[in-house]
Amino acid sequence: MKILLAIDPPAVSEAAIQEVAKRPWPPNTSIEVLSVVEPHYVLDVPTLIESLEDAARDTAETAAGQLRSAGIDAMPCVRHGDAKGVIVERAREIEADFIVVGSRGVHGMAQFVLGSVASAVARFAPCSVEIVRKAASAERPPRGLKILLATDGSEFSQLAARSLAERPWPAGTSVRIVSVAEISIPLLEVPYFSKTAMEKLRAEAMRRAEEAEMAAEEILENVGIEESGTVAVPTAPPKDVIIQNAEEWGADLIVCGSHGRRGVSRFLLGSVSEAVASHAKCSVEIIRQAQS
Repeated sequence: MKILLAIDPPAVSEAAIQEVAKRPWPPNTSIEVLSVVEPHYVLDVPTLIESLEDAARDTAETAAGQLRSAGIDAMPCVRHGDAKGVIVERAREIEADFIVVGSRGVHGMAQFVLGSVASAVARFAPCSVEIVRKAASAERPPRGLKILLATDGSEFSQLAARSLAERPWPAGTSVRIVSVAEISIPLLEVPYFSKTAMEKLRAEAMRRAEEAEMAAEEILENVGIEESGTVAVPTAPPKDVIIQNAEEWGADLIVCGSHGRRGVSRFLLGSVSEAVASHAKCSVEIIRQAQS
């Protein structure tokens, strides 16, 4: 795998560096540690720019050294510009399979108005993204990861399940599969729908959710990951169900597929994966097909 680890600012990125260092990775995995210099307000002060460059270089080299000490092939990289755009463009340049980035933990309207590097990368990245959040406790207990796989049975969800199945994980890792029985909102707003018709819609939605579960189970069979159970949830907003299940189970990581929508269609249809990434209390992976 080719992984781009974006580490700005260092205080936000320490959890991401530690998470990458202690994870097992496929053979021949290489990691580029990217630190971005954003000299917006010092463009005409060469000595300050030089100081920023030195600090970025030291940060990237220190992080790469931590990863090499953990037996991972890692190299530092320093670039100039807006961090959001630089991270996405660098991922394209090196044909990264994954971008790993830390989260400031900003939520709600503040996150929408102020923006965040993690949110922008999750939205525009040409490959899969993991947004790492620091665990509630200083040290995770000595066990494998608890991974919640969210699926709707689509090709994007199956891609997420395959990504999970194809990678090595710490011993003792367990997976819980969650699928939401979702009914189309326009249908719910039709005033003349009878109770019987609505019951049929709910039953069909539950059938689709159960089929999505079974498809994910088949992909995860015989890959050495313990299955802790599956949940087919009656009609509810998918984002809320996924986050609630993750919190109640104590998940370390949520994995979900991305439909890769862009522009107006993405705005109108919404994005469950981005909503989960913005509001979850644990780390989140958004799996998408890498763009050529």
